[in-house]
Amino acid sequence: MSTVRIEVESGSGLEKAAAPISTDEEFAPELSVVMPCLNEADTLAACIGKAQQSLREHQIAGEIIVADNGSTDGSQTIVACLGARVVHVEAKGYGNALMGGIAAARGKYIIMGDADDSYDFTNLGPFVEKLRAGYDLVMGNRFKGGIKPKAMPPLHKYLGNPALTGIGRLLFRSPCGDFHCGLRGFSKAAITRLDLRTTGMEFASEMVVKATLYKLRITEVPTTLSPDGRSRPPHLRSWRDGWRHLRFLLLYSPRWLFLYPGALLMLLGLITGLWLLPGSRVVGGVTFNVHTLLYGAVAIVIGFQAVVFAVFTKIFAISEGLLPDDPRLNKVFRFINLEAGLIVGTALLVAGLAGSVYALSSWSARSFGPLDPSETLRMIIPAITSLTLGCQIVLSSFFLSILGLRRR
Repeated sequence: MSTVRIEVESGSGLEKAAAPISTDEEFAPELSVVMPCLNEADTLAACIGKAQQSLREHQIAGEIIVADNGSTDGSQTIVACLGARVVHVEAKGYGNALMGGIAAARGKYIIMGDADDSYDFTNLGPFVEKLRAGYDLVMGNRFKGGIKPKAMPPLHKYLGNPALTGIGRLLFRSPCGDFHCGLRGFSKAAITRLDLRTTGMEFASEMVVKATLYKLRITEVPTTLSPDGRSRPPHLRSWRDGWRHLRFLLLYSPRWLFLYPGALLMLLGLITGLWLLPGSRVVGGVTFNVHTLLYGAVAIVIGFQAVVFAVFTKIFAISEGLLPDDPRLNKVFRFINLEAGLIVGTALLVAGLAGSVYALSSWSARSFGPLDPSETLRMIIPAITSLTLGCQIVLSSFFLSILGLRRR
């Protein structure tokens, strides 16, 4: 430990203050408390003081790191005066700030929390206890711990957070009941292996989603949320950041974004086609004919494209390390490969050509004169659909093989 002198601006002059900070590079604390910061001078001292109090009371060897994202209100000076450590993160964004702070942390465990004095840094003990018990990610749950009056806007409390958390639990089967709680603890080694990448507010969702997908041990502890102590508006923008969270959840779930809707669309199109192929149908005085049959064929084609997009996305995400390897997908690709795709695609092309030739011969039998659209389109629509799917399967098989080269 050493003492350095920090010049603190006060009034019109400069006053000199001594602040003890750790400069021992060999110091290896058990816990690092990381706070992202962008102009948090109003509340930063309170947050650091509460965290220090909690470390003393629970006798935890720890450090406090403030990941500063370019503050211009003197936040850095406050940190230094209170004996915490400043990490300067030039790249803007909540995720960037946290990634910079996590990378600089020396503790085995990390607890992250916003520096706006809305989270209870005096109660870090339950997080540390769960981490010591072997959990990789310990989430705070504000809905179990209590949300004080005016601490969360009604839009966030009753719609935004419950809806996004519910979607996350549905898409990824996550055990977390509060996806966006800013106070959470985790093992640095476990979270570093996840290779988190998002730079904005969706960083909070990425951590939970990837921890779930990679089957890390996750638990929750109740935590309280208080009104923040800022004198300025929060950085959060409800609709913009809400959409970014939702977009992230969908992009990380190709099954729900592409596969399930595509498979449903294909099924509806196929049922419609088989129903109308023999002839027109009348339901409740409404006649369904070849026009509806055409829409059914289009539904099959679009649905197939969505299913193929799900496979493309999944393989690309696995190759780039965005998603974990999927043993089920590997089993499928033992049977579905380039050769199998070429066989199926060629068979559909042949069937489509055969249907087209049959339609042409029917036209020829009538000396290429006028035709009954209701009769002719029942041959043309299935033939064109078969040709389209055959081409798509052949081309998709080649593209999947290209994507698979890197995986193998």
